[in-house]
Amino acid sequence: MPEQPAAQGEAAHFRALEHLYAAAPINRLFDSALEIPEAGFARIRFRIDERYFHAGGAAHGTSYFKMLDDAAFYAANSLVTDRFLLTTAFNLLLTKPLRAGPVTAEGRWVSGQRRVFVAEARLIDAEGEEAARGTGTFMRSRIALAGLPGYAPQA
Repeated sequence: MPEQPAAQGEAAHFRALEHLYAAAPINRLFDSALEIPEAGFARIRFRIDERYFHAGGAAHGTSYFKMLDDAAFYAANSLVTDRFLLTTAFNLLLTKPLRAGPVTAEGRWVSGQRRVFVAEARLIDAEGEEAARGTGTFMRSRIALAGLPGYAPQA
């Protein structure tokens, strides 16, 4: 099998962010994978099971927040190549209980290009219906992406 060429430029940044997501200790608790196909857009595929349920038999709100925040965050951070962004605010609207099965979180950058970024995200359940949406504000930190374990752009 021929060796794949190393990603360059923007694509290298996207792949490095995907590696950063996979390396985060919190993601050992979730069956999920990040994909950044283009600047300002991120998609995370999750699998919800009973481990994430509250007493009423559906996903607890922490799962909604995790998926929405991550998708919006990575959509925004896809536009920033030098610094790690931090979530400063996030608003949620939960519209449908999530049951066991696949869920997709889609995040999109809305505005901001210097210090503060706004991005939104939505959750799509196994039936293709929206189960939640959220909007977040993200701010540049002093944390260099290049110094984070897992962020590994390939030259």
